[in-house]
Amino acid sequence: MTQTDDVVRLVRDVLGDGDLMGVYPHGSAVLGGLRPHSDIDLFVVARRPTTAGQRQALTDGLLALSGSGAPGEPLRPVELTVAVQDDIRPWTYPPRSEFQYGEWLRDAYLRGLTPEPGPDPDLALLLTMVLRGRAALRGPSPEHVLDPVPPADLTRAMVAGVPGLLAELDTDTRNVLLTLARIWMTLATGDITSKDAAADWVLARVPAEHRPVLARARAVYLGLEEECWDDLLPQVKPHAQYVVREIDRLARTD
Repeated sequence: MTQTDDVVRLVRDVLGDGDLMGVYPHGSAVLGGLRPHSDIDLFVVARRPTTAGQRQALTDGLLALSGSGAPGEPLRPVELTVAVQDDIRPWTYPPRSEFQYGEWLRDAYLRGLTPEPGPDPDLALLLTMVLRGRAALRGPSPEHVLDPVPPADLTRAMVAGVPGLLAELDTDTRNVLLTLARIWMTLATGDITSKDAAADWVLARVPAEHRPVLARARAVYLGLEEECWDDLLPQVKPHAQYVVREIDRLARTD
């Protein structure tokens, strides 16, 4: 049994086969393959809303099955998102998420937080990746249960997420830099690709003084360098600001 198999089994046990429509990979798994620092990203489509007890059971189970992301941790971090099909098909913006587990909230989960349903613009990008990946771990192929996301809503969702990313620049530097790179590339090309491929695209377009931090983020993501930012800290924020200006410019022209 793989770690992914264990997570799928947890979802089946908690939701039940009758309410589980499908489980779909997204992120690195469908955009070029898992890298050393990649999460296991899974999207679950359910037939009906979850109960508070089910959300608590998912949280408790994932705390045991998901790696914290600490150096030497044998388990990968898991990001699990659940949506009810009627909340996302037909598509409306902003979409509604039923449940989301992510390692960035591990401390809050340990203090008793349980993820609650609510609007989630990030589902626009997630669903787009699921549909492009065309892979199912359980259930029918994703195009049979999901509607495509209009390009304008994908743009709205990505731009809406930028302030939250910038708020985490100091604490999640690598991931923020790579995600900003992917947003810029997607807005410019309409393509969604792996974070390292997006970094390559951006590195070819930024001035020389803005390349070192993104090159470091890419190298760490690929397992080629250790995570260390002390020597590049003065360059991190200027690089992010440059990329955000390009994102804003493209968003205004859409």
